[in-house]
Amino acid sequence: MPVTLSALVVAHNEEAQLADCLERLRFADEIVVVLDKCTDRSKEIAATFTNRLIEGSWEIEGDRRNTGIDACSSDWILEVDADERVPEALAREIREVIASTPYDWHEILVDNYIGDRLVRHGWGASFGKPAYPGLFRRGAKRWGPQRVHPSLTWTGRKGPMLQNRIDHLVDRNISDMLRRLDSYTTARAKDLREMGELGPVRPYVRRMFSRFFKCFVRRGGWREGGHGFIIATCAALYPIISYYKAKLEQD
Repeated sequence: MPVTLSALVVAHNEEAQLADCLERLRFADEIVVVLDKCTDRSKEIAATFTNRLIEGSWEIEGDRRNTGIDACSSDWILEVDADERVPEALAREIREVIASTPYDWHEILVDNYIGDRLVRHGWGASFGKPAYPGLFRRGAKRWGPQRVHPSLTWTGRKGPMLQNRIDHLVDRNISDMLRRLDSYTTARAKDLREMGELGPVRPYVRRMFSRFFKCFVRRGGWREGGHGFIIATCAALYPIISYYKAKLEQD
């Protein structure tokens, strides 16, 4: 029998871009949309593409993503965020791969955009993704119980990375990037408090320098000029700001 594919999108108040995202997923056999605390027109927009809608309110990022995975009924699942777009070439490759691959999951390369500018270098260290494990057999992937950047548990074998890239409209501008840093560090601080993982500040200070070096030098952020410097700086500040939010602020 033909191998089937579910496209999964998790959304929170994404009326401005959800239709464009879902339009690019019509090649899938099923589209599943998780609507998390949506108060805008996201549900109305999603309903024009699919009747597989799951509404709810989740505090933990891993929990809401697992809810979406559990709702998918196909052999394979493609996990996409509302700010991502699947080009036709990638859609064709995905259908070809799931029809023949002996593996259980594959990573997808990401083209990240800040506004209209393509920024390929310097991403990582918990601030942006150069690639992600977005294509997997049902039952192969499970998210961990964290609010931001949840851990992953895998069943089965990893296959080669796909050749075509997904477009990620990650930030409109630098101000958007800084707001994202604030949101990430707030969520991470809650996780740190709950897990009791604060400890001394010294390791967090060391991570500032190692993360900046990783993003700006090893991952080529220097090639992107000022954008690469800001990305590396945000990646460097992420652990230390999270630490002090956890230590000095209360929910």
